[in-house]
Amino acid sequence: MITSSANGKVKQVMNLAKKAKARKETGLFVAEGLRMFKEIPRDRIDSLFVSESFLKNPEGRKLIGPLAFEAVADDVFKTMSDTTTPQGVLALVKQYAYTIDDILDRPGPALLMILDTIQDPGNLGTILRAGEGAGITGVIMNDTTADIYNPKVIRSTMGSVCRVPFVYTAALPQTLANLKKRGVRLYAAHLEGRNNYEKEDYTVDTGFLIGNEANGLSSETASMADAYVKIPMMGKVESLNAAVAASVLMFEAARQRRN
Repeated sequence: MITSSANGKVKQVMNLAKKAKARKETGLFVAEGLRMFKEIPRDRIDSLFVSESFLKNPEGRKLIGPLAFEAVADDVFKTMSDTTTPQGVLALVKQYAYTIDDILDRPGPALLMILDTIQDPGNLGTILRAGEGAGITGVIMNDTTADIYNPKVIRSTMGSVCRVPFVYTAALPQTLANLKKRGVRLYAAHLEGRNNYEKEDYTVDTGFLIGNEANGLSSETASMADAYVKIPMMGKVESLNAAVAASVLMFEAARQRRN
């Protein structure tokens, strides 16, 4: 049993939880908690850590099954944890690797979320989670968007990070131009939108452009849109949270495709 927070494996977990650079160099990310542990494909688990309290629970032992694990003293596990109330199970998981072709070469019309410098981990995680529910085929992000392997993002996805393909791009405008060449129609939620969002046709290959929480879409990204759409507001509200706006658009596309 690991009984010291000075243990090298404990330090590795803490480093991966805090530093995007460490995650990139190792190709691993931290997934903590019962829900995430249940969602992770077993062949992607690099190493597993469980607290002594978790091991004393028969249900915990049953859940681990034949997997190899490191037992960790409760006080040390709390040091490793990124949460206030640890659930006693934490895995280091092999990262996913997708390409644009992986996202586009899927059955049926594409439904893409294209993110321009989304900074809030909760927003990014929620967009993946809601996106899976709405049936999106992938997420494309510029490299100034938050790290999808940030533990806060991972928790917010509630497992969707294991199922929704995603890519980062260092050249978003070029990527958008390539998408347009392949027949993807791009929509930007914008105050200058011509039509309310529900008036457009999202049953064809579609991409929604979602901008930064504070500044919205960059002018360069917005200029790539085939159409601006608006989400009509009542009261004195001028705009929506990025994840909420994304969800409104995604589920309208899902509604149209069901019909």
